[in-house]
This record gives sequence, C-alpha cells and structure tokens, in this order.
Amino acid sequence: MQSANAASTGLRHYAVVTSAYWGFTLTDGALRMLVLLHFYRLGYSPFTLAFLFLLYEFAGIIANLIGGWLATRFGITRMLTVGLITQICGFLLLSALSPDWSVALSVAWVVLAQGVCGVAKDLTKTASKSAIKITSGEASGRLFHWVAWFTGSKNAMKGIGFFLGGFMLDQMGFRGALWSMAGLLGLILIGVVASLPPMIGKSRASRSVRELFSKSRPINLLAAARIGLFGARDVWFVVGVPVFLYASGWTFTMVGGFLAAWTIAYGVVQAIAPQLVKRSSDGLSQEVPAARWWSAVAALIPVGLAFAVAMEPAQLEWIIVGGLSLFGVAFAVNSSVHSYLILAYAGSEKAAEDVGFYYAANAAGRFIGTLLSGLLYQWGGLGYALMGSAVLLTICWSFTLALPGARVAQPVVKRSE
Repeated sequence: MQSANAASTGLRHYAVVTSAYWGFTLTDGALRMLVLLHFYRLGYSPFTLAFLFLLYEFAGIIANLIGGWLATRFGITRMLTVGLITQICGFLLLSALSPDWSVALSVAWVVLAQGVCGVAKDLTKTASKSAIKITSGEASGRLFHWVAWFTGSKNAMKGIGFFLGGFMLDQMGFRGALWSMAGLLGLILIGVVASLPPMIGKSRASRSVRELFSKSRPINLLAAARIGLFGARDVWFVVGVPVFLYASGWTFTMVGGFLAAWTIAYGVVQAIAPQLVKRSSDGLSQEVPAARWWSAVAALIPVGLAFAVAMEPAQLEWIIVGGLSLFGVAFAVNSSVHSYLILAYAGSEKAAEDVGFYYAANAAGRFIGTLLSGLLYQWGGLGYALMGSAVLLTICWSFTLALPGARVAQPVVKRSE
C-alpha cells in the first residue's frame, strides 16, 4: 500500500513538473521566433542574428552547472520557481527595448535580455529533468519511458511555440507578445508553488568546485558526445536554414511553419523512441549501441545534403526540407537515448548535479552551433553549415564508441570537510 501511494505521488509530481515545463517551453520557443523574425525584418545580418543568441546559450552553460548544485542544495521545486521568475524578468527586460535606440545599444540590450532568458531556461530544464530521476523510482523501463515522453512532448511544445511566436508577432507586436507570455508564466508559477513540496530532490550538495566537476567517466563521455550532437543541429537550425529558405522565396510564415513542424515531429519521435530502441534488462547493453548507430546515421545525412547544395538542382529547398526531415528522425532517437543514458549513469544521491553538468555540455554544444551557424553561412552558405553539422556528428559518434555498455563501479570521491 505504501509503495502504491509512493508511485501515485511520484506520478503526480511528474505530471506537475512536465506541465510546468510545457508552458515554459512554449514561451521559450515563441521567444526564439520573435527575436529571429523581428530583427531579420529590421535588416540584421546572419552573423548578427546568431550573435543575439550567443549569451543566451553561454548563460545556459553556467546555469546548468550552478543549477544542478543549487537544486541539490535547496530542492528542485525552489530552482524550478527561480527559473520561471527569471524568465518573466527576461521577457519584461526585452519588452523595454525602444525603437529609438541605436543599433549598438539595441543589440547589447537584446543580448543581455537573452542572457537572462538563457539562465532561466537551463535552471528550469535541470530542475525538471532531475525531478524525473527522483520521482520515477528505480525501474529503468519506467525511467526510459518517462524521460522519452517528457523530452518528446517538451520539444513538440517548443515547435508549437515557434508557430505561436510568429503568430503573436503579427497579431500583438513584439512588446505585446512578450507581456502576454510573461502573464502565462506567472500563472504557471502559481501552480508550481501550490502543487510541489519545496524540498523535493534536496540532498547533500558538493562542497567544492573539484567535487562538483568530479564526474564518472561515462558521464564525461556522454557530455562530450552531447556537445557534438546539439552543435550539429544548431549549426544549420539557428540561422542557416531559416535564412536560406527565406532567400529561396519562402515567407516568414512558411519558414516558421517548417521549423515548427520539424520540431513537433522531432518531439513525437523522441516520445516514441523506447519503441524504436531495443531494450535490455540492465538498461545499457542495448541502449549504448543504439546511441552509436543513430549518431552514425545522422552524420551521413548532412553530407548528402551538402553535396546536393553544391550541385544546385531544381527545387533545392524541397530537397533540403526532405533531407532534414530524415535527419530529424535520427537526431530525435539519438537525443532521447542520450537523455535516458544520463539518468541511467547518474547517481540518485546527487542526480541534479550530474544532470546539470550534462546539460551544461548540451548548452555548450548549442553555443558552438549557434556561433558556427552565423559564421559558416556567411562564409560559404548552407553547404558550409551542413558540412559543419557532419563534422560535429562525427565527433559525437566517436565519443559514444567509448561509452561503457554495462554498469561500472562509481569512483570514490574524497569529500571536503
């Protein structure tokens, strides 16, 4: 009876955390589209557009590292609350942008506001994903399904957010859209505070920087692979493909619609990944080879698309759309397996710190991909961006080759007194 009650409580907490993160991700996706379309319409170059997102991604690296430690020290609910409040502040800060300001001041202001939102995003992500480890119990099958559903549904909501951002920009304008999203997050914040115990996930946190970074070899390898994986997506996703499609005659609505559809489909594939990956009783011996296989498949697709760009066939934009749709399937399964593996490798006592370290690597990959997206497209167009994606995926694949396919003993870390 006690076990049934614990399972019911865990499911309820999982549902609250997932719902809160859905709402957060909806506004986060809308924000990206608002900034991209608004400033492209004002005439900003591809590199400047990428620059607007750089502090957002860099702040995420720091936020994940610190957020994992804070969630362990003060509880997951408190960090989820801090993340939501920080995002609201970022929206209000961005809404204060004035059209009368100079370009330099406007860029600096947007970069600063984006940095605040980057901190909010990764504080919220680290807290939310750590909660899954705490609430799912020890059953690896349930853990994989819960992670897959959380990650997949989150990305589907982000895709809807891309569409919502374009729609709100048309209907409400830049400032009105930001105020509306801040109000939505305010309602979500009230729900989180009222529904979750404040101390969920609280444990003894690391007492030194050395201890915080003393991760197991599997977590270090998986973090390195994650840098390559998400850099490979953002190197074409952030600037290259949107600008290429618009230059090919697509409207903003069509570009936003494709990015939304791609992200929603990617989220759906993530959610069903447990049905596409053969499961093992130990939780690793089949899952690790799956990570290797899907990263290798994903690496081949941008190579083929880069050759297509070089050949310049008729209707090239539709070839790109079709190829990236296939890429999305391989990328989604790979991402879902990674999201499971980090929780499978993480220790229960300080899962939030392990998850924070891993998602700091995720943010580092996005930072690298965002920077390269503007640079490579400006240097050589979409072909360069796609080849950059292939190189980063090859790096990802090489690190997965070293991942252990069985349980390994955790290293003994000397605690600071």
